[in-house]
Amino acid sequence: MEENEYFNNEIAKVANSLESINKSFFKIEENIKFADKQKIYKILHHYRSALFPNTYGKLPINNTKINILIDKKLKMVALELKNLINKVLINNDKDQSNNDFYEFKVDQMVMKIINKFPEIRKKLQSDIQAAYDGDPAAITMEEILLSYPSIEAISTHRISHELFILGIPIIPRIMSEYAHRLTGIDIHPGAKIEERFFVDHGTGVVVGETCTIGRNVRIYQGVTLGAKSFSVDHQGNIIKELKRHPTIEDNVVIYAGTTILGGKTVIGHDSIIGGNVCITSSVPPHSKVYNSQPAPIIKNTMKI
Repeated sequence: MEENEYFNNEIAKVANSLESINKSFFKIEENIKFADKQKIYKILHHYRSALFPNTYGKLPINNTKINILIDKKLKMVALELKNLINKVLINNDKDQSNNDFYEFKVDQMVMKIINKFPEIRKKLQSDIQAAYDGDPAAITMEEILLSYPSIEAISTHRISHELFILGIPIIPRIMSEYAHRLTGIDIHPGAKIEERFFVDHGTGVVVGETCTIGRNVRIYQGVTLGAKSFSVDHQGNIIKELKRHPTIEDNVVIYAGTTILGGKTVIGHDSIIGGNVCITSSVPPHSKVYNSQPAPIIKNTMKI
């Protein structure tokens, strides 16, 4: 009994200490929680079901009812997004003193995102087409849509980016990291990516926040589009929102294992970047960049 009381007293002290630390850094009651992460994952499922009805649904749907399904999924996305956006903005938004105006403002943000869905759908179709055109192993469009990690990652990115450019915190990053976990492709929601984007294989690809990628770009596994260095202020703190990541112009192919760094680095259009190259300065259009051919040593170990 005495031992139990000892544990109870000592553990109570640790619990109080942890509570104090949490209160110092987070507004616990108003912060996004683990359950909200699960809601974000559900939003992504509803979003894909609206974009690709009869493909992401659990049951086959009669063609005459597809419009009803799309309408239902869009409403689910809108309502869930509204609740979560309210939660992440409530601590920072000064307009919440006028509840009616604040609610109208959040409704407008949600509808801006929903209104982007037809444009997103067209871009995703171009991404699927790029995968089909760029991968000789691809047999059908359905195969690409249902099994290629590139489409999983880029479809998530195309909605998370819209949330990001509206200034909505936390939610887009949770979306992008969810796709990262599923696919091995790490695309920051701030990255700007035009249509016909294809990541072949995909594992280990990193695309940084301020990266700009043009039309019809194909990259392979292990490619990093990253920052060369971080600017700091007079107090030594990293200055955020500067362009730190490269620009990749139209019709560029980047092969496996290549690293391209720096906000001033531009890969000119219609260039081919070979595998395992490290680039920290700009490349003119119509270039072919590759390392010198290695000279492997081959020995015959067979004993005569």
